[in-house]
Amino acid sequence: MQAYGASLAELSSASQSRRLSSVKSLLAFAHRVGYVVFDVGAPVKLPPVKATLGERIMDEAAVHRMLALEQDPRNHCLLRLLYLGGLRISEICGLTWRDLVARDDAGQVTVFSKGGKTRVVLLQPSIWRELTNLRLVAAGDEPVFRSRKGGALDVSQVHRIVKAAAARAGLPPEVSAHWLRHAHASHALDRGAPISLVKTTLGHASVATTDRYLHARPNDSSARYLAG
Repeated sequence: MQAYGASLAELSSASQSRRLSSVKSLLAFAHRVGYVVFDVGAPVKLPPVKATLGERIMDEAAVHRMLALEQDPRNHCLLRLLYLGGLRISEICGLTWRDLVARDDAGQVTVFSKGGKTRVVLLQPSIWRELTNLRLVAAGDEPVFRSRKGGALDVSQVHRIVKAAAARAGLPPEVSAHWLRHAHASHALDRGAPISLVKTTLGHASVATTDRYLHARPNDSSARYLAG
């Protein structure tokens, strides 16, 4: 099986870096608004953190195994949309049927995304048909993914659905909804999607964010050209 997950030491280092970054940001803000005379956090250097994105990217076989073993229609559609649409967990929880519009033989979904921005994602015919079958007679302002009690699924419920699907597929417990988003980006780039298009589809703030996936799973290396 493909190796996933960072070591405890790496997680600890990343956690410490995030904490320091938060403190530096707070001190810088306090300086900007005049609470403190000097930005005392400015001289503090953040420790370097090993990039571990490659450990959180599932291969296509692992993703399709997750999907194939999910028997619940709602959960199957949810998992496929997380992957094929590249949606964040908060975005998928907030979807209503009004956000989905038919287009040719498929459709599009309008996503209210991170930072208060809106983006539109075109969907493949197969996932569009699955969504249409899931809707039945739901009104436009009703949630696309309903809980058993009738309201929208919340983040914790989606987490449990993803974790259960990963466990059935024999994948590690670290797998989360965001891993499916990572997989979307990596697999789309592997299949030749332009980096600018992947950036727009995922709602990344800059191409530099999307470019991390190319570095995390390169398609070639000079190491392959040497005599063994």
